[in-house]
Amino acid sequence: MKIIECPRDAMQGIKEFIPTPLKVQYLNTLLQVGFDTLDCGSFVSPKVTPQMRDTAEVLEQLDMSKTKTKLLAIVASVSGAKMAVRHEAIRYLGFPLSVSETFQQRNTNKSIAQAFEVVQDMQTLCMQYNRHLVVYLSMGFGNPYNEPYSPEIVEAFTDKLNGLGIKIVALSDTIGVSQPENIVPLFQHLISRFPSIEFGSHFHSNPLTAKQKIAAAYQAGCRRFDVALGGYGGCPMAKDELTGNIATETLLAYLQEQHLAHDLQLSALHKALEMMPAVFDGHLSTV
Repeated sequence: MKIIECPRDAMQGIKEFIPTPLKVQYLNTLLQVGFDTLDCGSFVSPKVTPQMRDTAEVLEQLDMSKTKTKLLAIVASVSGAKMAVRHEAIRYLGFPLSVSETFQQRNTNKSIAQAFEVVQDMQTLCMQYNRHLVVYLSMGFGNPYNEPYSPEIVEAFTDKLNGLGIKIVALSDTIGVSQPENIVPLFQHLISRFPSIEFGSHFHSNPLTAKQKIAAAYQAGCRRFDVALGGYGGCPMAKDELTGNIATETLLAYLQEQHLAHDLQLSALHKALEMMPAVFDGHLSTV
């Protein structure tokens, strides 16, 4: 089981800028929890995602000396990827590739064809710098733009990624439309069809349906889950109202109910939970 904590996704849609020292304090606390990976920031245009404009500055202040957690940064262009690989602590680069032409344009200002070219260039760059590329297949469970969607389309995209040597693909429910009926067969088929790829889940969800989505993905063979403490965040490019991430607490509750082990340090997790009101609820003067 790999638990990917996503404070970047949780923070990016918050309009009020979170001070850099507060981000550093929160991320350093998360680094002590023992997550497999921390989605810590992004190298994208600050005009598009102003909340992440200080990612490089934040990275310089993270304490990586006593953590096993690896860092991931989201990039939307080759130039952003080149910036990311300059930071030794960044081990994973994440790129959002959409099965929706409309959303690919909204999210990265590229066509799908152009996005695949970027993926190929990023994969080459990652191999040169001993990094790993994580491709997020957004709108992976449905398309809200009246464009064609089917599991076969997702499979075709994955097949092309497999041909490019991509080893990690996160099926992403960008707008919260997934349900067990489409989660289970998609994961089962892709995991069987592409054994060399590690498939992850990146669900956005109503809290009431979050646990059933986790259960469906786990039962279908998924062992890589993106989560965010408190269920904060979502994709600001998808629609006006954010659909939150799966809460880390919900995943841990599921694991406990199923008697499945994890190795997270709960004392550090509780410290991070105590910080959340200051980080996410606008009470910035209390820290």
